[in-house]
Formats: sequence, structure tokens, C-alpha cells
Amino acid sequence: MKRISQYFFRGLLTALPLGLTVYLLYVFLHWSETLAMQLTRPLIGEYYVPGMGLVLGVVCIFLLGILVSQPGMGKLLSLVELPFTNLPVVKSIYSSLKDFADYFSPRRDTAAQQMVVVLKIPGQALEVVGLVTRQSVDTLPAGFLQGDRVAVYLPMGYMIGGYTVFVPRTWVQQIDMPVEEAMRASLFAWMSTATHDTSATRPPSP
Repeated sequence: MKRISQYFFRGLLTALPLGLTVYLLYVFLHWSETLAMQLTRPLIGEYYVPGMGLVLGVVCIFLLGILVSQPGMGKLLSLVELPFTNLPVVKSIYSSLKDFADYFSPRRDTAAQQMVVVLKIPGQALEVVGLVTRQSVDTLPAGFLQGDRVAVYLPMGYMIGGYTVFVPRTWVQQIDMPVEEAMRASLFAWMSTATHDTSATRPPSP
């Protein structure tokens, strides 16, 4: 009976990620296809080709990217965001999601900001993986310790939050891993065995 249970849960854990991915993809495609059908039916009648919803979604996102890249669109976007940035609860959620998205924006200096590091406290064998979010503390309000220090965001497993710590630069060591991969590994508490192997490329400790 124990072996049967082990086989069952092993199969469940194998099928669960695939099933959730397929389900979410199906929901997105179904929504986009339904919307595209409603928008195009007055123009093309019943001559609908499956897949037009996905194409329409990609085109709309591309056009939105072009639109918000134009000069002067920042003020218009601020007006659109006004309700989301003033309502008490919505403001916190929207601002957090926007800041998180802006962190991965290609407009940022990726070489200077998006850096995966290992935080090591001197005299301790503990290693904590984090993301450098600020390269300098010079512009922080009075009260913060000054010097050659950086801000490191330490994500918690299963996306339940994280901590931002300000530490001396000598305490952090860059590792050869993309930011997206580090965030994905942190999301599941580094349980995945498919994480990028950095043992051969990690520089020696200072």
C-alpha cells in the first residue's frame, strides 16, 4: 500500500505543473479567442479562423508598447493610472506590481541593477541568494549608514514576500544566473533540480 501511495503522489507531482500550465494557457486562449470573435464577427461574419485571438492579443500588446513609447504619453498614462494610485487598497497592490514590473523593464540599466548575488555575513557559513536593487545609498534619507553599501532584496519562497537589506558591498558576490531564473528558483524554495549550475563559473570568495 505504501508503494502504491508513493507511485500515486509521484505521478501527481509530475502531472500537476504540466496540468496547471496547460489549464492557464487554455483559459488565456479561450478568453482571447472569444474576445476576438466578438470583435471581428461584425466585419467578417462567420469566416473566423481559429488562432486569430492569440494574434490579436499579440498585436494589441505590441501596439500598446509603441504607444506608450511615444513622447508625451507619460502624462496621459498618469491620468489613466490616477484611479489605481489613489484608492487605498488598490494603490498598494497596483504600486507593488508596477514597481516589480519596472524592475525587469528593458529601459533599466541591466548591467548595474539586475544582478543576482550571494549574501555572505563575515564569519558565518550561511549563504542567502538575493537581487541587488540599489547600487548606492548616497541618495537615501538621513539615518541610513553611509559608505560603499548596496541594497539587496531577499525573496521568500512561494512569493509570500521578502526582505530588503542594506549591506556592505564586500558582503555580496555576484553569481552567474539570470534574474528570472533566480526568482523562479526562489518561488519554489530552490527545490527544483533544473536550476542553472553555477559551481563551475562562480568566482572565488573574496
